[in-house]
Order: sequence, then structure tokens, then C-alpha cells
Amino acid sequence: MTEAATRPAPGTPCWVSLMAHDLPASQRFYHELLGWEYDTDMQALGPYVRALKGGSPVAGLGNLAGRPPAPAAWLPYFAAEDADETAMLVRDCGGTLAVGPLDAGRAGRLAVAADPHGAAFGLWQAGKHLGQTFSAGSGTPVWTELLTVETAQSQTFYSMVLGHEARPEPLLPDADYLTLYIKDDRVAGIEAVDEQTLTERGAHWLTYFSVPDADASAWLISRMGGRITGPLRDSPFGVLVHATDPEGAPIALLQPH
Repeated sequence: MTEAATRPAPGTPCWVSLMAHDLPASQRFYHELLGWEYDTDMQALGPYVRALKGGSPVAGLGNLAGRPPAPAAWLPYFAAEDADETAMLVRDCGGTLAVGPLDAGRAGRLAVAADPHGAAFGLWQAGKHLGQTFSAGSGTPVWTELLTVETAQSQTFYSMVLGHEARPEPLLPDADYLTLYIKDDRVAGIEAVDEQTLTERGAHWLTYFSVPDADASAWLISRMGGRITGPLRDSPFGVLVHATDPEGAPIALLQPH
């Protein structure tokens, strides 16, 4: 397959990275939960491993640095044709830049930004590392959605910066939920939640990982030191589990129907 055929379209989620305080402990947790193996191919920006599922890269895990220590978190990266130009759009549209744009060796060029409500996300201009589009395979990231206090300003920001088209989600008629599209492809969501839900983290992106058995996965999370943050819930898309890992990073699991 050619590089052009596999390069994610601009605005498409193309990678997720966990920044954790104890990298080996996080590797053990996600190995048990999602069946990940690891390699150390990407070391340009410090201690960092790629998670592999079935031999294919699906996510990255790295060590948090700095004082005071930032909370552990999963960060989605969106494909950018030009990370520098997209970073300028972030600033012009009321967002902020925390990192970069900068080169990650030959792998690509990246930036870490935040939208006007403070939700962090990454930009990835592919070089040698094209990223990985979300798929439905077990143990892989399948969806990402923004949890925020409102949808209108947020959808305008991501439309301007990443080219998303926001449409109401017909399968969730009672929720303030928008699905984001690139052309006719569903790529992400925005859900308005109450301020109490965002007390600990503020607005943030939440990544969903596919699992074959939601009940068994919830039991594993609790046994390994994570926390289930709400009851298992059936949805039009499958059975959902909301949780945090042992360092408190929010995660969601989806057992597809």
C-alpha cells in the first residue's frame, strides 16, 4: 500500500498518546486490559513506547516531565497537512499552544494545543510515522469525543482549525451531542456535559477503546487499581464503560453490538 493511500486525511484522528508518571506501570496496566505489546521505536522526545496490537501500532505511551507534575492524560492527535499553519489557526481562533510545532525526528512534526475551553489535543504532520486511523479492532482506539460545557463555540473552533463539519447525532436525540465529519466520514464527537462532571479535569477529549467484554474489562480495571466512574451503560453503539486508569487518566471502553 502506498504512503498516499495510508496517510490519514487532515482533521482525522490519527494517533493517541498517554502521558503518565510511571511508564512501566502503565505499560503493565494496558497490557492486561487491552492486550498490548510494546516497542521503543520512537525515542526522539524522551522515554516513549509504541503500543502494538497484532503487530500493528495503535497508541503511544510516554513519561510526564516537569514541575508541578501534570495529571496523567490521553491525548488525541489530529492529522495536519501543515502543523505550523494549523498551529497559527489555533491561536487565531482563540486557542493556545503548549508545545511546538517541533520535529519529532524523522517521524513527523507535532504540536500540542488547547481549545478556548482548555481541552488539550495534538496536531500531527506525518513524516516517517503516518499515524494510525481509528478502527474497530479489539484493543484499539475506536472513537474520541470532546466533553465540554457547550457545543456551539467548540464546534466553530474545530471547524475553523481542523475542517470538521458538525451535525446533530440522530442516534442520541436527547443529548446535546454533535458528530464531527470530514466529508462524509464520522471522525469525532462533542458532548455538552454539566460543570460538575468537569470539576476535576475541565473540558477534555476522551478516547474510547474497543473491548470484547465490557463486564470483564470493568472487573480488570478495578482489580488493577483503576476506578469505574459510572455504571455500565448500553448505547446505540454498544456497551460503554467510563473509568480512570491507576494514575487517574480518563478512559472509555466500548463493547460494540
